[in-house]
Amino acid sequence: MTGHRRRTRILATLGPATDGPGMLDALLKAGVDVVRLNFSHGDPAAQLERAQAVRAAAARLKREVGILADLPGPKLRIETFAEGRVALRAGQRFDLLARTDAPPGGPGGVGISYLGLPGDVRADDILLLDDGLVQLRVERVDGDRIVTEVLNDGVLSDRKGLNRLGGGLSLGALTERDRELIAIVAGADVDFIAVSFCRNAQDMEEARAIARAHGSDAALVAKIERAEAIENLTGIVMASDAVMVARGDLGVEIGDAELPGLQKKIIRESLACNKVVITATQMLQSMVDNPIPTRAEVLDVANAVIDGTDAVMLSQETAAGHHPLKAVEAMARICVGAERQFEMDTDFEKAQRNLQRPDQAIAMATMFLTEHIGVRAIVAMTESGGTARFLSRFRSNAPIYALSRHPGARRRMALMRDVFPIAFDSRGLASRDAAREAIRRLFEAGLLAEGDRVVVTSGDHMEQHGATNTLRLLQVGPAGAAEGLGEL
Repeated sequence: MTGHRRRTRILATLGPATDGPGMLDALLKAGVDVVRLNFSHGDPAAQLERAQAVRAAAARLKREVGILADLPGPKLRIETFAEGRVALRAGQRFDLLARTDAPPGGPGGVGISYLGLPGDVRADDILLLDDGLVQLRVERVDGDRIVTEVLNDGVLSDRKGLNRLGGGLSLGALTERDRELIAIVAGADVDFIAVSFCRNAQDMEEARAIARAHGSDAALVAKIERAEAIENLTGIVMASDAVMVARGDLGVEIGDAELPGLQKKIIRESLACNKVVITATQMLQSMVDNPIPTRAEVLDVANAVIDGTDAVMLSQETAAGHHPLKAVEAMARICVGAERQFEMDTDFEKAQRNLQRPDQAIAMATMFLTEHIGVRAIVAMTESGGTARFLSRFRSNAPIYALSRHPGARRRMALMRDVFPIAFDSRGLASRDAAREAIRRLFEAGLLAEGDRVVVTSGDHMEQHGATNTLRLLQVGPAGAAEGLGEL
């Protein structure tokens, strides 16, 4: 048996820094569980080449590695400047032009990508550019021109982002470009599709419908990065398969002081709704340039792990940083350290009541047994991964070995905390025989030892989605033979 295995998943963004020879293999060996392809940058064809490279590397390393396609969404940006940048001074006038034919920008103003912005702002609104580094106060709106006063000195360059403090912009989450990209990534068989700047459940339902229409069964990830999303949080979480705490734009819109509490709220809400949750943005930002993280970054990652996040994400650190491999290694160390220091104590008082599905009831019963009789591991025989997801919401100390014959299901489970997906084909085996064969395989792989107590969940009828209705308590005997201790 091995020592502590990292339970928290690592999501890493691919980019120019990961394209070098051998780098992708090294990142996966260091602990990357899911890769992110950021379609806000680069040519889609180049991103799809990276997806193919990931599949090849995962096959070489015999790893279950998920692929997340991150849609650009309606990112508000300023347009370009004649000189590439301008230096702004507090108190000066600076106009934003909502016109397709706006000239190149200069010290007096610049064009903007969102032509509906004049209808969304009022006098005294605060507009935040470049993640809030430059702030503008709206003085008035003259047709397609927004007249503002610069509130602080700063340098502004081409295509920087633009937000309104407090949110409230009317544009939808999915652009025409997003709809085109969903069709493209569906053809590449990605495992997750992330919807940027979603406002409500309807945005997620629209994205899911488009994905399904193009033959994709990818899990839908809601990126919480608008103030409106906080107001509609429960609906968004319920309409999604996973949720991402996207702290960049969210922090700009709601203010830094509110961000820590909201991060904890989003994690709690996601777990309560049995959804996977990712914490993202600037987790190890200093490692873009430096080979070690700051102590503050270490604490940030560890606190997210302690709060129960399923996954932590690296963005620029791996996509364009100088030390992508060191960043992944540091992230893995921090996760393991946090998990060791704070062993979970399952709180059944917070568990969902009035369960409607047998697999959810089996998951709760499994965790109750695990907590009270010293179970070494949980073995979930699953088709879609749904049972493994329910089990992982309880945050037990026992690892969950999720056995499935479906590669897509195994890759989606790679984002779930505490879950270790393993290929296993139960076709032709009765439920009891499949459970015993699973125990033998895990014993041979060194994941179980003689004398270990194991809970196995399965269905009376194997190969059926949502059919888990049986719980077995087994003990590992000599040579991996399974000895029955009880059945429910």
